[in-house]
Amino acid sequence: MSLFRTKIFAALVVSTAAFLPAHASAESILGALAKAYNNNSSLNSARAGVRVTDEGVAIAKSGYRPQIAASGGINVTSQEGMEITAGSFGVSIRQNLFDGFQTRNNVRAAEAQVNAANETLRNTEQNILFNAAAYYMDVIRDRRIAVLREQNLEFLSEQVRAAQSRFDVGEGTRTDVAQAEASRQAALAQLSAARAQATASEALYRQFIGEDPGNLEPAQPLSKLLPNGLAQGLAIAASEHPAIVATQHLVDAAAFTVKSAEGSMLPQVSANAGVTTEYSHTSGGDGFSGLPGVGSGGTSDSANIGLSLTIPIYQGGLASAQVRQSKEQLGQARIEIDVTRDQVRAALTSAWTQYQAAIESVAANRELVAAARLALNGVIEERNVGQRTTLDVLDAQDDVIAAQINLVSAERDVVVASYAILQSMGRLSASRLGLNVAVHDPREHYNAVKDKWYGLRTPDGR
Repeated sequence: MSLFRTKIFAALVVSTAAFLPAHASAESILGALAKAYNNNSSLNSARAGVRVTDEGVAIAKSGYRPQIAASGGINVTSQEGMEITAGSFGVSIRQNLFDGFQTRNNVRAAEAQVNAANETLRNTEQNILFNAAAYYMDVIRDRRIAVLREQNLEFLSEQVRAAQSRFDVGEGTRTDVAQAEASRQAALAQLSAARAQATASEALYRQFIGEDPGNLEPAQPLSKLLPNGLAQGLAIAASEHPAIVATQHLVDAAAFTVKSAEGSMLPQVSANAGVTTEYSHTSGGDGFSGLPGVGSGGTSDSANIGLSLTIPIYQGGLASAQVRQSKEQLGQARIEIDVTRDQVRAALTSAWTQYQAAIESVAANRELVAAARLALNGVIEERNVGQRTTLDVLDAQDDVIAAQINLVSAERDVVVASYAILQSMGRLSASRLGLNVAVHDPREHYNAVKDKWYGLRTPDGR
């Protein structure tokens, strides 16, 4: 076997090894997604945001409950040798009886906001899982491309040595040597760029997964979870996608907000009760000027209970403007449903076509790689007998490396597109993927706080 063919065979062996399954201890894509589900800071921030929204229900329900307040004060007055000390202490309670159904509608609006926040969180989880999967595949792709670029540099370095050897014995030209050297320098620059790209992909992996990528296993597309066709996928997305469901809940919230704003123009009825103790003490005075003598004073107790009725007549246009504003917000929320549906449809259609194209591209590029390798071997043999030039060999090698890189990119695109389809359908979740995680349930926090009457600590003890 010639020296050139030996080098080519070694390069093919290394290239093939790069595509073989990794060691059993390597990280799998589902393992990486599980880490992203647990550790991603953006996802944890979104979960905290839902907990903030949950408290809106408890805040709205406070309108049903009594308001109790204690008040007290003391006052000392000095006048003409006389000192008067007066004080009071009281407790009052106010209970809303009728507020134009504002509290009821505020509670329902807050509950709808919670439902929307939960669906938005589900959509955020999908986005995080998809991005994590994409960056996982980017690392694999870019590492493989760097390996291919390194093998290409080794091949071209050997071509430089071979061209120089032929020139030294008078079988080649200085042009052959210059062409081979130029290709080698270009390959060196391409290798540097490929390694930089791999490092950048690893940094994005670290951002989403929460740790540096180690040895990553090749991943397979989610073929079993995909719909039978685009039409079926669109039907599923229209009814299940969390972004669409979230906008529907926001419409409900906006409708209840309209009713609450209208309630501010209705009569308001509340009950009031209270008890007060007053104390006074006077010291000083001469006993002849008609002023109280030394040490006079006493206490008195009082209590009150009653109803208060308020009928709005004119509020400077504030209430009517708020009603109009909330109606416009309701109209906007309804339009947002159509906007979101169109976005989901476009995303799913794009993902589906990319998936189909990537599958065809993989098949075509595999054939292209095999053909390009065969052609390279033939060109080298023909060059060795004087029927081809060094430039022909370099061109054939360019074809090989381009086909290999295209194949690696197409294999990455098949996997990523399958995740994109599931995401666009609204079904890219930890439970459907079978991730080894405790699935986050936002309802646990909501149920813990929605009916709380008092308490400063959060459910987790803060």
